[in-house]
Amino acid sequence: MMIPRMAPNLLFLSHFILLALPSTTPILSVSSLDVTAVLSAFPELSAFTALVSGTTIPSDLASRSSLTILAVPNSFLSASDDLTRHLPPTSLTDLLSYHVILQYLSPSDLRKILPSGSLLTTLFQTTGRAASNFGSVNITRDPSTNLVSVHSPAKFSPSNATVLGLVKTMPYNLSIFSLNALLVPYGTDLTASETRPTLNLNITKALIDGHDFNVAVSMLAASGVVEEFEADEGGAGLTLFVPTDTAFAELPSSNSLQTLPADKKSVVLKYHVLHSYYPLGSLESMVNPLQPTLATEDMGAGSFTLNISRVNGSLAIDTGIVLASVTQTVFDENPVAIFGVSKVLLPREYFGKNPSVSTKPGGTEMSSTLPPVVAPSPDSSPGYGGPPSHLTSPPGDIAGSTSNIVQRLILCSCCIVAYLLI
Repeated sequence: MMIPRMAPNLLFLSHFILLALPSTTPILSVSSLDVTAVLSAFPELSAFTALVSGTTIPSDLASRSSLTILAVPNSFLSASDDLTRHLPPTSLTDLLSYHVILQYLSPSDLRKILPSGSLLTTLFQTTGRAASNFGSVNITRDPSTNLVSVHSPAKFSPSNATVLGLVKTMPYNLSIFSLNALLVPYGTDLTASETRPTLNLNITKALIDGHDFNVAVSMLAASGVVEEFEADEGGAGLTLFVPTDTAFAELPSSNSLQTLPADKKSVVLKYHVLHSYYPLGSLESMVNPLQPTLATEDMGAGSFTLNISRVNGSLAIDTGIVLASVTQTVFDENPVAIFGVSKVLLPREYFGKNPSVSTKPGGTEMSSTLPPVVAPSPDSSPGYGGPPSHLTSPPGDIAGSTSNIVQRLILCSCCIVAYLLI
């Protein structure tokens, strides 16, 4: 007699648990998109992958989804190998960023391109170093041959490449297509090499000459990071946001910046530096305001970022808990720009409501704020189409949803026990 009674109870339990699960919460195992790992699976793209791996592009893309990468196979890249080897680091990064379209395109999407073409934004456009809309690519299709071409929107640009085929697609996060040539942003000269002499800027002296930066000078000297900054001048360049003495004086008494351990204090100082040279005009015209810092490179993609935008006609820097403004240009000569800012840039990872408590391997403390993540999707065959799926969710939402699920299941269990005892 027990078996007939338990069967409907089990059905009731299953039905109740399903009702308790929120329909809008995907229970997925998610991870950051590792573009280098995906490209490395294709030996014919090894040269292109090596170039990309030597730039900041993989970390720039780790927290993004809906991407299309236009990769150039080894056989077509060899002709440009000597040229790309001698490009300045920033120019090489810009060149390769021009091969990353910031939206997912399937093979069927390319077949639907109109002969008149479609203008699409690339990662290069978001750097602020692209003139006008020349950081975009124009994709066209020849209706007689169905060949798809990619070129600069500049009217007289000689750069032009043809899509050879699909390499990989991960709906609806990532597609990789192969091209028969490198795409060159308008105004970039592949025959140019780095001829600018080393600047050898003494950052400490530049700040002393700028006046009102005594506290910052003392902190930089005590931490030793200023030597790291000066050693990096010959790379992609640096942009420093240095708080004035007044900014330090206005820190609330509850602020614990000065009591931070030395390693955390160094991270905060690196948080004030972008790993590229941005003159004021480039900062003001940034398309993507969210910028990684030197601290991002140490602590992980998606953490310790700055939001840079124009507010009421002024250049504003938002950390999530502090909104500062650029008050003056202290120094600006390629590859180093130094700007004075009105407030100390306090990262939310250390000074927010839930400061960092975890550590990276080796003991370095790591932010508890995780970067946005991309759910892995299965490969699809060419021509696979359909509406984008919602595969990403802020980490906080996932954690909150999990908590809600547990609470509802506990409530359900109590209800079931009471029911069985009746």
